[in-house]
Amino acid sequence: TFLHCSYIKTFYNKTWIDRYNEPIGDGTVTLLWSVTVSIFAIGGLVGALTVSFLIKALGRKGTLLANNALALIAALLLALGETAGSFEMLIIGRFIIGMDSGVSLSVLPMYLGEISPRQVRGSIGQFHAIFICLGVFIGQVLGLPEIFGQESRWNFLFGFLALPALLQLCVLPFLPESPRFLLMERRDEAGAEKAFQAFLGRSDVSRELEEVHAESRTQNTQRTASVLELFRKRSLRWQLITVIVVMSCYQLCGLNAIWYYTNGILQKAGFGLTLIPYITLSTGGIETLAAIISGLVIEKIGRRPLLIFGFSAMAVFFSLLTVFLHYQDRFSWMPYLSFTSILLLIASFCSGPGGVPFVLTGELFEQSYRPAAFMIAGTVNWLSNFAVGLLFPFIQEALQTFAFLLFVVVCAAGAVYLLVVLPETKNKTFMEISQSFSKINGIPDQTHEREMKDALDTAATKAGHISLADKEII
Repeated sequence: TFLHCSYIKTFYNKTWIDRYNEPIGDGTVTLLWSVTVSIFAIGGLVGALTVSFLIKALGRKGTLLANNALALIAALLLALGETAGSFEMLIIGRFIIGMDSGVSLSVLPMYLGEISPRQVRGSIGQFHAIFICLGVFIGQVLGLPEIFGQESRWNFLFGFLALPALLQLCVLPFLPESPRFLLMERRDEAGAEKAFQAFLGRSDVSRELEEVHAESRTQNTQRTASVLELFRKRSLRWQLITVIVVMSCYQLCGLNAIWYYTNGILQKAGFGLTLIPYITLSTGGIETLAAIISGLVIEKIGRRPLLIFGFSAMAVFFSLLTVFLHYQDRFSWMPYLSFTSILLLIASFCSGPGGVPFVLTGELFEQSYRPAAFMIAGTVNWLSNFAVGLLFPFIQEALQTFAFLLFVVVCAAGAVYLLVVLPETKNKTFMEISQSFSKINGIPDQTHEREMKDALDTAATKAGHISLADKEII
């Protein structure tokens, strides 16, 4: 928030005076603050680039466990930076927590997608977005003046970064590794069977095992593919383009820029600075509520409609917000319409674009290409995030209230692309999703259909043998 920003800048000035016996210059404090903010995205990019290597060495579960070390280190650096009189600790802490986010934003959706039955894969995948929104809301609550939103206590807020990491370290060791990873990459069928049994809560998981075996037989390679191999794979060309477009729109749709205006709009509406933190709680509440509703309906409505609706609605509300901002100095009631538009924008984002892109990235690729796909998606995500943070202040200065029209174009273009290109993926196996792209990729699907038929025939034969064996036992 604005208050926390001013507290940290005050800390920078105090530290500078203690070191150099003179106040910090305006240009220097702006530079330090800009580095502190933007280095989070750089850390995220570094984290995303390490994902393929980490999950190959440690697996999905092992990578998530190891990643908690980054969160704990970052929490210590950020919480103790003021006590140590070191703004460098804040900057390094922001970089490390960025790395932690870069890893988790790729590995967690991958893990959730691989452990979930296809009937609920989207709903479980949306838990990722729900808890991000819930984290934002909890951060807003903890940042209230009565809790940690004071100059004497702002650094304690950073200490709460350690709590989710500690919770995961206590719980995740008792959960199995991804059964798909165990079976297709580690060749551990016994371990995969136990993992499926633990996740599904039943002893007979032969159907799930055979589905993974069938997917394995249709793949050209059993080893983890590189990013370069993914770019060269003709049969995955439009899946890759789709992920790049969706992830670009996820960051370039303008939601991060919205926070730039929220406090100013509320001030123009006549709300005092002391009241604004309580009113902005509504933004976090709307985020969380919209994400929960999206998670409840995603398996009924589907991924494609939620994405198209979300981006289309954002284009509409950005257009309205541009009009309201342009006239808000002329009418006393106009700021209320502007703030309503902001709430509707946030709800539109969280209804689909806020979580579905991560679900989609895990669904569009076969097992061997999934790590490379998440690495590319993460790279696009963090580069776009950095670009918005770097360029939007200049765009806003040049275009003023019309700056949001750029986001109208991005959201509208994203919705049109998804309408034309993206097939629905709900309740489909990874093989079926891959097959649905055969036509647009220019790949004859006869071979794929034959491989799929052979795989299913094999599954039916095995199921028949199991059934006969059961009868003999009876």
